[in-house]
Amino acid sequence: MKITTSLLPTLILTTICSSVLAEPPRPPLGKKWILNETFSDEFNGTELDKSKWFDYHPSWAGREPGIFMPSQISVQDGLMRIKGEKLKQDKVITSADIVTQEGTERTYSIAGGAVISKTETAYFGYYESRFKAAKTTMSTTFWLATRNWDFPGPKPCNDRYGLELDIQESIGRGGDFNGKVFAKGMHANGHFWYADCDGKMQDLRSPKVTFKSDNLASDSFNTYGGWWHNESSASFYYNNSAPKFMRFYSEVKDKPFDQPMGVNLVSETYPFPWVELPNDQELADPAKNVAYYDWVRAYLLVDAKHEQTDKNISRSNPLIYTESITINPTSVALIDNKNIEFLMEYKTNQARLLQIELRNAQGQVIAKSDITVQPGYAFLPYQLASRTKLSEHEQYSIYTSIKPLTSNKNSDVLFSQWVNLANFNTINDLETKLNNLTNIELTDDHSLIIPMEQGVFHYSIFNQGKKLNLTQQMQGITYNNSLDVKGLAKGSYFLQLDGEWVAKFEKTTLAK
Repeated sequence: MKITTSLLPTLILTTICSSVLAEPPRPPLGKKWILNETFSDEFNGTELDKSKWFDYHPSWAGREPGIFMPSQISVQDGLMRIKGEKLKQDKVITSADIVTQEGTERTYSIAGGAVISKTETAYFGYYESRFKAAKTTMSTTFWLATRNWDFPGPKPCNDRYGLELDIQESIGRGGDFNGKVFAKGMHANGHFWYADCDGKMQDLRSPKVTFKSDNLASDSFNTYGGWWHNESSASFYYNNSAPKFMRFYSEVKDKPFDQPMGVNLVSETYPFPWVELPNDQELADPAKNVAYYDWVRAYLLVDAKHEQTDKNISRSNPLIYTESITINPTSVALIDNKNIEFLMEYKTNQARLLQIELRNAQGQVIAKSDITVQPGYAFLPYQLASRTKLSEHEQYSIYTSIKPLTSNKNSDVLFSQWVNLANFNTINDLETKLNNLTNIELTDDHSLIIPMEQGVFHYSIFNQGKKLNLTQQMQGITYNNSLDVKGLAKGSYFLQLDGEWVAKFEKTTLAK
């Protein structure tokens, strides 16, 4: 597959349709989401998959007075359930946590539950879960954390740290207590647990991210997602809404979230009196005391141009996507008299055959491409070669279809779509577009601040030679709408985000 960049045209950025039950956000251009089997589970069996999950927390008994007990975990009817109950008799144990020593006496009177990943290799990627909170003040949560809190800090004094990324923390009802806000919406936090030279553990938090809702978290199932971008940032998604972003606390370490973590689905008691303890009546009511998890899914971001065989790619093939191929007609560009290029998205739940045909005004197929793809969600540029000369003044159409790998019959088409092309984008169109781009002034420290709503984009920066000969100078993924362009030479430059030309800028001085 040949990829060119000089004529990538405008792509109208789309938002994920709210009618879609759940899927990851659109990947940056050239990237693809694949399901990470290690941390994904549809809970379709009759018991918890012990090859993936502990039914207890391996290093934490639970926050008093709620103790994690395997007896509270069950799987049936496609749901993983965590039940909160009053213990018949208080349980007294000695244990440690991140701020207390081994041997600390603890008294427990309430049973909760924790489903914890057996591995701690969850790293950059997208993590989401669909669940309904219990109708009590027991928590229903989804988070990532290290179980090691002794990673060496930056100082020569045996300082140490651990990490926690809370995608959703919720309770199922309100009341007369400060923590009642957790009963509605989405609440995400980033914790940098740090013990300085004095050995005292501190909770150094990122600015929290919240989504408001009028509904209780226990009223219905909701989908909560977190995209862990890199060591410095994450974004969060509530029922596939537009993202909100988080910058991790970085006053101790410049890039703090630099360790892999485990995945946790937990129902516990929250600190009293910030959240009142669940009462005996609701803990005894089976209509109220159960948290329901529909599924948990994790995704890896990989190169879309190279299909990969990875041990973590899902073999269960859950039906995540409405399978489709999407080509925006305004993105089709005429490269030369026999080649066109466009931006394409595809979503498949299994290995599939994608077929793309270019047809002329008489309906004749003049270009065709068959592509075998693995499951996932990809966004990439693609080029198609015609057998005959193409003209910018004629009418064409693109036909796309998805078929099973095992059959090429027209009756086996799983998805098909026609895209009518009024005209191709050409070199003249590109020149006009570039001339009309908004000009951005660089900051004093040679940073480029992108003046648009914050998002996750693949960026490319080109400079202009003679006769609109564009040469790519920088590319990558931006999460915070800021690009460091200190390394660029003096000259005129153009910025592209996910294939869309968005701005131009001049660099008149060199960084010192």
